[in-house]
Parts: sequence; C-alpha cells; structure tokens
Amino acid sequence: MIQEVQGIQIKNNAKKDVNDTLAVEEMLSISINAEPYTITMRSPGSEQALVRGILLTEDVYSNIEKDPVVLVTNKNEMGYVTAINAIIPDTQLEKGIETKRNLMSVTSCGMCGKKETNLSLGEALNNTQKLAGQHIPKMFQTMRAAQQTFEQSGGSHASAAFDSKGHMLSIQEDIGRHNAVDKVIGDLLLQKKLNDAICILVSGRLSYEIVSKAYKAGIPFLAAVSAPSSMAVNVAEEVGICLMAFCREDKFTVYSRIENIV
Repeated sequence: MIQEVQGIQIKNNAKKDVNDTLAVEEMLSISINAEPYTITMRSPGSEQALVRGILLTEDVYSNIEKDPVVLVTNKNEMGYVTAINAIIPDTQLEKGIETKRNLMSVTSCGMCGKKETNLSLGEALNNTQKLAGQHIPKMFQTMRAAQQTFEQSGGSHASAAFDSKGHMLSIQEDIGRHNAVDKVIGDLLLQKKLNDAICILVSGRLSYEIVSKAYKAGIPFLAAVSAPSSMAVNVAEEVGICLMAFCREDKFTVYSRIENIV
C-alpha cells in the first residue's frame, strides 16, 4: 500500500518541490470476542492473514485446520481497515490470551507492549527435511521480483514462504518485518498450505521474534538478506531451525543446523 506525499528537497543550498511515494502506515486494533487484544502499526492490506498469523505465533489459537471467524469492525475515511474482531470459542483460547499486549505494538518490534516475556520456546522441531543450497539465491530473486510496494516506495519489508523445491507459496509486504512474517504464516494457514512450507525468507535482519514465529509455524528453515542477532542464532540452534543470513547475490552464511543444507 502506497501514498503520494509532497515535500521539499534541499540540495546544494537550493530547494525544489518533490512528490514522493511512501509506504502507508496505519493502526489496526485487534479484538478477540469483542475484548481488546492489541493495537499494531502495520501496512494496510491482508488483515485476515495478519490476524490469523498473529493468533498462531502468539499462542492464542493453534488449530491450523479450522480458521476462526474474523470480522472487520471499522474502516477509516481512506477505506483502510482499522479494527478487527476474531471470534474464538473460549474453550479454544490458549495461554497467549493471558499475555496480551497492553501497549501499542510498533512496526519495528512485535514484542513491544507485552505484559510478560518468556524466551523459552519449547522442544526442538523434529525436522528430517533437507534444503538444497542452490535454491536459496533463486528464492531471494523470486521474492525481490515480487516486492511491488518496495519497488515503488523503498519503504517496506517482505517475507515469503517456499516449499522444498524452491517454489514460492506466499509473499507479503509490510512496513514491519514481524508483520510481514505474520501475514505470510496467516496466508499459508488460510490457503491450507502451511504443511507445504519449508522455508521463510525475510528482507531485513533476523531477531529472536522472527525465529519464534517460524518455530510456532513449524517451519524449519529461515533466511534473511541482512544480519541475525546473537540470540536469534542461539535460539534457532536450540529449537531445530536452520538459520541463514547475509543472503545476497550468490552467497549466504549458515549459522545453525548446517547439516540440513545440501
């Protein structure tokens, strides 16, 4: 989602009017059974996928077979969705509902505003799959070619999911990295293709939270254009995720579970 914005460019002590294309950032209020859950800043679009992904990766609703009812409850004057209500039977709500965010979640950090923080994810994924290293550069080329919002604005992140043969299953863009990942996971759930996904790509850096989201989705390979954090590497090794970073042109660096790359 993009928007044209006017500005004044200063160069060599001279100024001129410019029209720039910027990525849109808007607030989305998410409720569960009409009770406020969180407010997140994100790029408008794919709200159903975003909410579906958040419910899984935040341990609120882990049933991957049945999608909850998600209703749009408000739009602003621009037509952007600003409020969503997910309807989930109380008996199916999980522990994540108890640690709901009490502050606004900003685009740079999906963990911001949470009442509690638990860095322990659980047992390692039982992954026996291998991924051909030759697929990695090709997958990033495929994702980059589909980043329409970034191409126009230069201001959005992307995430994409691929199967074991290097075929792209989903791509989503958002002004926040964690939102893009949640949108991809949610889109896979809505398409009933989560079990086909083997690898998630991210256009920026890799943090603990991105590793956590891949783990909650059961996706054993995670790759990024930029650098990983030390915690991302350590946690990825613990939970059985093969983490790759600095994936640029024809090279990449593997930091964990290197035996799963062939």
